[in-house]
Amino acid sequence: MTPCTPLLLGHRGSPRAHRENTMASFQAALDAGLDGVELDVRRLLDGTLVIHHDLHLSDKRALNTLSAAEVPADVPTLGTLLAWAADTGAYLNVEIKFEGARADDRVAGTLKAIRAHGLSRNVIVSSFSPLVLKAARDLDSGIERGFLYHRSYRIGVDLVPMVARRLAVAALHPHHRLIDEALMEMARREGWRVNTWTVNEGGDVSRLTALGVDGLIGDRPDVLLTARG
Repeated sequence: MTPCTPLLLGHRGSPRAHRENTMASFQAALDAGLDGVELDVRRLLDGTLVIHHDLHLSDKRALNTLSAAEVPADVPTLGTLLAWAADTGAYLNVEIKFEGARADDRVAGTLKAIRAHGLSRNVIVSSFSPLVLKAARDLDSGIERGFLYHRSYRIGVDLVPMVARRLAVAALHPHHRLIDEALMEMARREGWRVNTWTVNEGGDVSRLTALGVDGLIGDRPDVLLTARG
C-alpha cells in the first residue's frame, strides 16, 4: 500500500483545548493546522439544528425538548458553523446523529443548509444509521456520504460492503482498530475513501498513514500533524 498524506480533521474541534463542538474548539483545530473538523448535528424541538454530541446537555435537559432560546450560547447552530466553514475553507465531516427510525427533517435541513452555504463539495455527511444515509442519498445524492461503524458486522457475509454499496457511499468511516490491509484493498477496489477515528496516538498515525487511509480524525492536532512529518 502506498503511503499518503491524509486529510486531518479535529474530532469535535480541538476538545483537549476547548469544550468540544463549540466555535472556539473548531477554530483552534484550524489554527493548529488541521484541514477541518468533525461535528455532530442534532435537532431542537423548534426544528433548529445545533452542534452537540449527546442528546442531553450537561444539566440533563434533552435537546429535543428545547427551543433555540433555551440552549446555552456556546452550543452553535448548524448555520453558524456552516457560515464559519464557508469563510475559512474548513472541510467538514457532518455526523447526523441517529434519533429514531424516522429521519424527520434533520437530514433534509442539514443538506439544504450545506447547499445554501455553497459547501456541497467541501463536506461529507456521515452517520452510523443506514436509515439516515439512505435519506441523504434520496434527498441529495450530490453531497457525499460516509458510513460510520465501530465493529465488524458478519452474518455469513460481511454486511459493511453490502450496506455501503446499497447506500452508494463515497467513504467508509470505521474505527481505526478495524483498519488493515485487507480493508484498504477492498475499499480501493470499490472506489471508497477510508476516513478513520478517533486517532490520538502517534503509532496509530504512522500505521494508518502507511496503510493509505484518506482521513484521520482525532482529539489532538499535534498528534494528527505527525502524518505530515
